[in-house]
Amino acid sequence: MDKDLLDHLKTLHTAAIDARNGYQEALEDAEGHGLTGLFNEMIALHEGNARELAAELSKAGETPDDDGSFMSIIHRTIMNVRSLFNGLDGSVLPGLIDGEKRNVSKYDDALQATTAPTSITALLTTQRSKIQQKIAKMEVEQAEYKNASAST
Repeated sequence: MDKDLLDHLKTLHTAAIDARNGYQEALEDAEGHGLTGLFNEMIALHEGNARELAAELSKAGETPDDDGSFMSIIHRTIMNVRSLFNGLDGSVLPGLIDGEKRNVSKYDDALQATTAPTSITALLTTQRSKIQQKIAKMEVEQAEYKNASAST
């Protein structure tokens, strides 16, 4: 596996860990209210993506870092502050959508920058698609939240 592909896989793995950590913090802070269902779904999605990416890194002789990056701390802090002031309701959706779109762009970069084996291209394409599906779901929820807020 070439170095460029390994670097992209490491970046995607770290981003998945960071996102998972942020959603775990959000789930704890939500205390069973608000978007707990969405937070659980996103934790499972990013945990699964991280696990699959870690397996590819291990096959290539790399040791995956399961701690994430400094962004994990930032994600946790943002969720803590949001929960203190606004709660973790539909008002957090724009930030979540933006973060997931940044994740999708990392997949785009990886898919465009490398000549990966077919199996890795398929994995990255599938993971990217799953994130896009969650973005679409969040956008629907955001529209519903805006409509509900406007009518009250």
